[in-house]
Amino acid sequence: MAAKKRKRTQPYKHGVPAKYVAGAKNPRAAAAEMKSTAAKYKRGEKIDIKAVERARAASKKRRKKKA
Repeated sequence: MAAKKRKRTQPYKHGVPAKYVAGAKNPRAAAAEMKSTAAKYKRGEKIDIKAVERARAASKKRRKKKA
């Protein structure tokens, strides 16, 4: 007997969970980067971890500290 397919309970945006792209300057670009990295990983290709870290850090919104 096949497993019952259930509806997602977590909100998604641009194909990834919404919380993954919540703080991004450009959520669509952040989601695209995550999906492409995941696809490369599944295919067994080399992933430049430093480049991924830089891209993800650059896409975050920064809060200004109050003086």
